[in-house]
Amino acid sequence: MARHDAPAAVGGARAARGENDAGVATVWAACAVSALLVLVGLVWALGEVLVSRQRAAGAADLAALAAAGHAVLGEARACARAEDVARAMATRVSECRFRGWDALVVVHADVRVPLGSGVTVTARARAGPVDEVPEVRRTSGGR
Repeated sequence: MARHDAPAAVGGARAARGENDAGVATVWAACAVSALLVLVGLVWALGEVLVSRQRAAGAADLAALAAAGHAVLGEARACARAEDVARAMATRVSECRFRGWDALVVVHADVRVPLGSGVTVTARARAGPVDEVPEVRRTSGGR
């Protein structure tokens, strides 16, 4: 019977001195999991913003090309075509104008960030005829 009482007495002495650390690992694990979840949420939000930025840039490029392709029909019809293209890509055109034959388009895309308000990303694009074709130099590539 002395063997059963000895561990209980040792544990009781530790508790009396304030050295009882039962449950501390659980608290540390919960804190670590919470920090990891916050980090994953931040990385997820950053990824959403970056993907949306690329989507907006692609939409702006295609909208500018559509506007430039329809420039001969007039600015209003060309910009309407750019808005159709942007809308199909889940973005919106905030500005569409022409400088000569160059179409200048500004596109916005909304991003939903977890546990926060939405963010809007902006992309600009220009499309038009090429004035002159640059000369292409061929290099030997070290051969």
